[in-house]
Parts: sequence; C-alpha cells; structure tokens
Amino acid sequence: MSDNQFDLPTAPLDRRRALQLLGLTGAVAAASPLALAQTTPAAAPAAPTAPQNGNGFYRQKIGGMTVTVLSDGTAPLAALLPTWGANPDRQAEFAATLAEYHVAATNTVNHFNPTIIETGSNRILIDTGRGGTAGQMLANIRRAGIDPATIDTVFITHGHGDHIGGLTTAGQPTFPQARHVMGAAEFQFWTTQANPNAAVQANLIGLRDRFTLIQPGAEIVPGLTAILTPGHTLNHLSVRAQSGDAGLMVFGDAAGHFLLSLKHRGAYVGFDTDGALAARTRQRLFDQVTTEGLWVTGYHFPFHALGHIRRMIGGAYEYEPTVWNWS
Repeated sequence: MSDNQFDLPTAPLDRRRALQLLGLTGAVAAASPLALAQTTPAAAPAAPTAPQNGNGFYRQKIGGMTVTVLSDGTAPLAALLPTWGANPDRQAEFAATLAEYHVAATNTVNHFNPTIIETGSNRILIDTGRGGTAGQMLANIRRAGIDPATIDTVFITHGHGDHIGGLTTAGQPTFPQARHVMGAAEFQFWTTQANPNAAVQANLIGLRDRFTLIQPGAEIVPGLTAILTPGHTLNHLSVRAQSGDAGLMVFGDAAGHFLLSLKHRGAYVGFDTDGALAARTRQRLFDQVTTEGLWVTGYHFPFHALGHIRRMIGGAYEYEPTVWNWS
C-alpha cells in the first residue's frame, strides 16, 4: 500500500475511467456536474435528538430510571473553612486535605443541584433551588428538554431556602401539576415558627394545601423511598431510588462537603443543626452506599454531582464523579 493508502494508477485518467474507479458508472458517469447535482437525492432531515449533557444539566441512565442533575447555578464563597469543615480544633487538618486534593480553600463557589428522576411512570423533582433572580434551575430544566408542567411530583428534603426557593415563581406555583411531598416533622418545624422567613411563608405555608406530608420510610412514588437522615436538620429526609438491581441515593444535604465530610470521620458543617448527629448520619450513609454499590448525588457537590463513593484505608471515604458522558 502506498503512502496515499490506496494504490491507484499513476497515469492520467480520463473522467469516465476516474468515475468507474469511484464506483460511478453508466448514465451518472456521463452526466454533467449540473445533472449530477439535479439527480442526486436530497439528504433526509436529521432525526431530532435529545439535548446533550452540559449547559446546566447532566442526564444518566440508572437501571430503568433516567436521572437528570440540574444546576441551579453557583454562589461565591470567600473561603471554604470554617463553614464546610466547622470543627474548630481540626482546621489545620482540613486545610491540609484541601491542599492535598488541589481544592481551592478561598475564592471558590458553592453549587446547588436539584435532581429529576424519571421512572417511566413518574417524573419527580427533588428540591427546587433558590428561586428568584439567582436560581437557574427552571431555565436548565427547559434546556434539558423537560417541560416544568410535566413534573408530577416535587419532593423537598428539608426547609432551607436554597431547597424550597424554586417552588414558586413570581408568586405562583412553579410546578402547577405536581403533587408536593415533604416529611411531616420537617414541614411542621418550619411552618409553626413564630416568625417564619419569607421563603417559608411563600413556598411552604403559601402552598400548604398542595403538600402531602409523609413519615420516614414512606414511598414517595413507586421505586422512591424517603430515608431519615437527621443532623443537617433534625428531620432531614434523603431519597433512595431503586430500579431492578440499580440504585441511587439522593443525599440532599445529608452528605455535607464532597471532600471534607467523606475524608474526615466526625467532620461537620457550619449549617448543620446538630453537627455530631450529622457526622454520624454521614458515616451510616457512606457505609450503606458503598456496601450496596449505589449511585449518589449530593446537593452541594461540584456539578455534575453524580457518581459513586468508595472506602479508603482507615475508615475514610472518597467521592468518585462519574466520567462525563455527552449523551
């Protein structure tokens, strides 16, 4: 074989012979360039395709489920410490881990990642982002090719504003066709305070009649179960989703920081209501998802916020983001 890959004759070729070598013979070979253009069938229009991963969403098949992690954008963080590793006597230890993993300790961002799970029977949104001008979830739902009106269930892990803010848009329910679901104790805590904040007033109290209140262990929809994961708030619920042999744990805020909370047993976060309880819950969760080989997604993990967790020597854990897939 020559450097040109195919051994073609080196003598000059007339047009008919050249076309024969290319498999174009008969009437087409004798036709003029204009005739060729006129007689060649037009290419069929490309079949429509689903939006590709990126630009604010990431889609992954898990068993028979389609899981779409949505970015609600980011917020600037002047420093990770002490907020994301709040134990006062362990700041040097945490700083060393950030440096070891080349994670910026200052001038960084916080991520917000609601999740949609499609089971074939239901389309469930878990947490709703910040809402308002900062929130980007709604735009990214549409970028993912999903009509917000087709969300049939909205589940809220807990009552912090960055999880409930997207329940309303301009004073109206963002997901008018959806059944809203939340843990009964968590809902009761936020809505019975003497002076509930504006997000609670608009998005929990204001939508009270839309909510179905459930207990830990209850089925949200077939295949999705509410799991009690206390500590970040005392009645925080995560979501276990199962399809055949494949499972996913949607942590909400129960997993804490994607590095410090996994690497350092007993580490807690400044936003945790009960830091010691939150740390114990995390250890239980990390043991469960590694033992069962579950997929995981964390609300404040770096986008695309989907992957697995593995055990490390000494009782530590490590988050393994899934390799990016464009489809």
